[in-house]
Amino acid sequence: MSTAFTRIRSAVVPLLRDDVDTDQIIPARFLKAVTRDGLAQGLFADWRYDGSGEPRPDFVLNDTAMAGRQILLAGANFGCGSSREHAPWALTGSGFRAVIAGSFADIFRANALKNGLLPIALEPDSLAQVRAAVASDPTAALTVDLESQQVTLPDGASLPFLIDPFSRSMLLAGTDELGYLLSQADAMAAYDATHPRSIDTLAG
Repeated sequence: MSTAFTRIRSAVVPLLRDDVDTDQIIPARFLKAVTRDGLAQGLFADWRYDGSGEPRPDFVLNDTAMAGRQILLAGANFGCGSSREHAPWALTGSGFRAVIAGSFADIFRANALKNGLLPIALEPDSLAQVRAAVASDPTAALTVDLESQQVTLPDGASLPFLIDPFSRSMLLAGTDELGYLLSQADAMAAYDATHPRSIDTLAG
């Protein structure tokens, strides 16, 4: 279960790289954890810290101005690589609710949607508009509205994005597939009550 997603307004963290793989999002050494606790500390760890564990001053997340921002802006093919679900866990644990990119790896996208993280794939022209807005004003806030499926720029321009209806409904409700099934328990019980039980042909 996650917090329901309807609309967020936030400045962005610009990580303007293509092919950001899951081993960079959360390196393999952090996968020993059996809960999500502490995974935020491993987010982009090999880019954030040097060999002695000191923050790299040139990495965007080490800029104090990025604190509290809920939208990550990336390039194409975000989340490629292995299928680790820890990647969206690390992102949401760090406060991100949405990632805007040119495209996403399919498995990462599916894992993100199941864990309260909205992956927004924009067409090249739309992504260029977002990048230009951020370049013009790094503090500019975007509005991500899941109900209308729009990203609104500071100048009022609205950029549509696609999401499948079931995933959209899960995010809006702050639930996942299991939560949805549990919410249908009464309906399933009613269906079961009106249908004859299966005959066990192996019984004597």
